[in-house]
Amino acid sequence: MEKFDRLDGPAAPLAMANIDTDQIIPKQFLKTVEREGLGKGLFYDFRFDMEGVLKPEFVLNQPAYKGVKMLVAGDNFGCGSSREHAPWALMDFGIRCVISTSFADIFYNNCFSNGLLPVVLKLDQVQALMAEAKGGNHVFSVALEAQTVVSPSGQSFHFDIDPGRKEKMLKGLDAIGETLEHASAIDRFEEKRRLTRAWAAA
Repeated sequence: MEKFDRLDGPAAPLAMANIDTDQIIPKQFLKTVEREGLGKGLFYDFRFDMEGVLKPEFVLNQPAYKGVKMLVAGDNFGCGSSREHAPWALMDFGIRCVISTSFADIFYNNCFSNGLLPVVLKLDQVQALMAEAKGGNHVFSVALEAQTVVSPSGQSFHFDIDPGRKEKMLKGLDAIGETLEHASAIDRFEEKRRLTRAWAAA
C-alpha cells in the first residue's frame, strides 16, 4: 500500500449527499478482482450518458478538474453495499482523499485498508472547502501528520483520526504489511514451536 503523508492538488466539489457505492462504481464493473482499470467506471452513470458519451456538466468531466486528487463530498458518502471496489475505483482515478461530514462505516474502514484517506470535518468547514473548490484551478493541501486540511485561501481545518490508522497510513501498511512487520517474531515463534512440539509438525 502506498504511504500517505501529504497530498497537494486540486479538489472537486461533489455536493451530493448519500452517494452510495453503486454510484461510485456500478455493478457491471465488479467482475474483476484487479484494482487497476476501475477508474474508467468511477461514477459511470454520472459521467456518461446512455450512449457512453461524457456529460460535460458533471464536475469530473470538466477541464478545470483534470488530475483531481481530492473530493469534497456531501454527507454520508459511501453508503450502500460493502464493495471494496469503491475505494479501488477512486484511487485508480487518481483520488487519494475524500472530505465529507460523514462516511458509511464499511466504506470508511475499506478506505484505510487501501490507502485512501477519508477526512471528516464539520458541516461549515466542508461547505467552506466546497465553495473554494468550485471553479477548479487551485491547490488544496492535506497533511496527515499534522491532521490538517488547508484550502487555497489559507483556511486550515483540523481533523481527528484514530492513532493506529494514522500510523498505518503514514507507513503504507495494509493488513498484510502490518503482519510482515512482525515477521521476525513470527519466525522465532515457529522455530520454538518446531523444537518444543516436533510431534505437531510431523
